[in-house]
Amino acid sequence: MIAESVRLGRDVSIPQPDLVNLYGCEIGDATKIGSFVEIQKNVSVGARCKISSHTFVCEGVTLEDEVFIGHGVMFTNDPMPRATAGGELQTEADWVVVPTCIKKGASIGSGATIVCGVTIGENAMIGAGAVVTKDVPSGSVVAGVPGRVIRMLGTEPAQGNDT
Repeated sequence: MIAESVRLGRDVSIPQPDLVNLYGCEIGDATKIGSFVEIQKNVSVGARCKISSHTFVCEGVTLEDEVFIGHGVMFTNDPMPRATAGGELQTEADWVVVPTCIKKGASIGSGATIVCGVTIGENAMIGAGAVVTKDVPSGSVVAGVPGRVIRMLGTEPAQGNDT
């Protein structure tokens, strides 16, 4: 479902619009969104991005231009999630969205989890399955749980590094 509240740029590609859930977000020009993707309200997706299938982009996330999101990537927006507050189910009034920013040209591998409050720098690469809990420098390669910088793009991997 693509809600009327979604602002779509020019030439946005959503090959299976019945298999997405988009509401209250902004999608930039020439961006492609795969099936089984949810993009929540107050998310901004830049131009020429690719968001692969089975990905969840929650409120508070900004994807700048030319960002690649692999299959099954999950974002969070609450560092201390709870079901209840004072014995009642929580509502939006019970928590504050913590923003996350993915800078221009960054790539996030399949199955990665991005914890709220981080910035992933320009052209950084996040390995498949990584859990990103801290800011990622521009041009770095991050892998593991928790995610750690394993090298800078354009350099050889460190000797003896298993990742």
